[in-house]
Amino acid sequence: MLVNIITKNPDKLAVAKSVFSKFGIEVNQITKDFPEIQADASLEIARYTAIQASKELNIPVIREDHSLIINALGIPGRYTSFIERRLSVNKLLKLLDNEKDRSGYFEIATVYAEPSGLIKEYSYRVPVFFETQERVPDPRKGWNGIIRLAEESRTFTEYPAEERLHVWGRNYESIARFLNSRKNPRE
Repeated sequence: MLVNIITKNPDKLAVAKSVFSKFGIEVNQITKDFPEIQADASLEIARYTAIQASKELNIPVIREDHSLIINALGIPGRYTSFIERRLSVNKLLKLLDNEKDRSGYFEIATVYAEPSGLIKEYSYRVPVFFETQERVPDPRKGWNGIIRLAEESRTFTEYPAEERLHVWGRNYESIARFLNSRKNPRE
């Protein structure tokens, strides 16, 4: 079995391959650009792109969208990458200086869509915490030097991304289970 994932993000692709391989499912990366709507929720964005791509390519596809919310600021939401490119770690730390609540979360929204119109949607949150200073600066990793998982003591830049793959794959697991449940038992 094969799934088609729309992404140019190597980390999202690594997570998908890690999860789907456990279910005996191969991953095909689609790097074609599809229009991305402006919406407040990641699920809306993933849904729109997945539906459009499945119709245009005439194949089932998966599209995932992540948003990051800093609870005290109520941002950046679905505009994470846009704002992260413009707001340095130091500027973000200054914004958070007087905030008692340094928590936040990633919203992970994933949509599986078939050309027939079948759609499966999955979404969950990953709690995170924002440190008061950058622990391991890495200009290539944006804010990752101050973000850590809520139950973790290390920031993202302090350990390999491979150790976190399981955190980001819940929706892919749900899709894999759904796809395997549809298999003909004689296959």
